[in-house]
Amino acid sequence: MARKAQLISTTGQPEFGYFPDGVETINYLDYDLRNAMDKRLGAFAKRFKFNQFQFIGFTSPALLLGVAIVDLKWVSNAFVYCYDVQTQQFEEFSFIQPLARNTRIDTQPGQGKAFFRKGANYLSIDASSQPGRRLVEVQLKQLRLTACIDENTAYQPLALCTRAGYQGWVFTQKAAALNCSGQLNWRNRPYDLQALKTLACVDWTAGYMRRETFWNWGSLSCFLPDGRRLGFNSAAGVNETGFTENVLWLDGRFIKIDMVDFQFDRYDPNKAWSMTSNDGIIRLQFEPQGLRQEKINAGLIASNFTQHFGRYYGEVHLPDEVIPLEGAWGFSEDHYAKW
Repeated sequence: MARKAQLISTTGQPEFGYFPDGVETINYLDYDLRNAMDKRLGAFAKRFKFNQFQFIGFTSPALLLGVAIVDLKWVSNAFVYCYDVQTQQFEEFSFIQPLARNTRIDTQPGQGKAFFRKGANYLSIDASSQPGRRLVEVQLKQLRLTACIDENTAYQPLALCTRAGYQGWVFTQKAAALNCSGQLNWRNRPYDLQALKTLACVDWTAGYMRRETFWNWGSLSCFLPDGRRLGFNSAAGVNETGFTENVLWLDGRFIKIDMVDFQFDRYDPNKAWSMTSNDGIIRLQFEPQGLRQEKINAGLIASNFTQHFGRYYGEVHLPDEVIPLEGAWGFSEDHYAKW
C-alpha cells in the first residue's frame, strides 16, 4: 500500500481510522470547519483553532530525556528535561512564546520540521522519509543535544485519525522503542546515547481538539534481556471514538492492543499506576520516580500537565509468550487542557 497523500478529502472531511503506511500531509486548511450550529468558519478560525505538538522521549537504564514543541497558535511552548538515574539529578527547561512567535511545526508527520526559538534557546525536530530518520537538536546555555532516531529499520508507526467532539478531529502518529544515536552534553558531562543503549519514542499530534479535553498516557521503550526491543503506547481520554491508539511494538512488529484502563491517584504523585488492557495483553504497574509538572490558567487557555518518568513492572501476554518487565524505564502522563 502507498502512503495516503492528504488527510482531508475533496469533500472537506477527514478520513477516520488507521493508516498503515501513514499520511504525507495533514492539509487542515482544506477542512470544512463549522460551529455546532453548522455555520462555516473562515480561514482565521481554521488557523487559530488548529493545535499541533511533538514529543520525543529518550529512555535508557542510565538516562531519561524529554523534548517537546507545542504550537497552540495563541501561544507556543517548548520544554526539555533530563534525569540521570545514577546520580538522581533532574533538571528541566521550559519556554513560552506569545502568539507562537518563532515557532513552526510543519504538517508532514514523516518528513516535516518543527522548531522553537526564544533568544539563544533553540529546539528543532527534523524528519526525513529518506533515508528514514528524525533529527533532534537542542541548544540551550546549560544543555546541548544532537540525536538521530532511526525510522527506517522495521518501522511501522501507529497513524490514525479520530473524531474529537462534535465538529473536530485529531490525527496522531506515534512509535516507540526506536533505535537512536547521538550526544547529550548536560552539566558539563557528555552522554553517548547509543553507548547507553538509548531508545526513543515519538509522538506527532495535530487537529481540532475538544475545547476541553484530557488524557492519560503511558509509554515504554526498552531492550529485553534477549536483545529484542519492546515498546508500547497506551492512552485513554482523547482517541477512543471508534479507534484507539494502544499499540505494542516487539522488534518493530506492530501488535494492536484493546482499550487500556488507567488506575492512579492524581493527588499522590508517588503512588504506583496500574495499566491493564481489556484483552489482557498489558498487565503492568508503573512506579513513578520523578515528574515534570506545569499548571497554566490564562482564561482562554489552560493546562494542568503532569508527566511522570519511572519504572514498569508486570507482564505482557502475547499468544506465543509472556514477557516479564522488571523495572523498565518509561513515562506516564495525566493532562487536562483547555484550548
